[in-house]
Amino acid sequence: MTTHSSQPAGPGTTAGPGTTARPAAGAPPAVPECHDDVCITCSDTAAEVTVLRLLEDGLAVVDGGRGEEEVSVALVEARAGDTVLVHAREAIAIVGR
Repeated sequence: MTTHSSQPAGPGTTAGPGTTARPAAGAPPAVPECHDDVCITCSDTAAEVTVLRLLEDGLAVVDGGRGEEEVSVALVEARAGDTVLVHAREAIAIVGR
């Protein structure tokens, strides 16, 4: 499971020990920036996997070269044999058919 960490306090933010940085009164909200093709939400990267078989409830068994795993394909119209881009156990795009 991927966990998210708090952003450190910076200019225009207030945070105490064990708290998440938040904008100071009157300051614009802090906005994370994208860089190096890394997800700004959890720093995880997407991976290409092959759909082996579809399951019920929008799930599929896939193989990305390190064994089989179950992911959600609810956001895409995947079929067995498709290559899909998966991020955080969610197929987000079909990249090959």
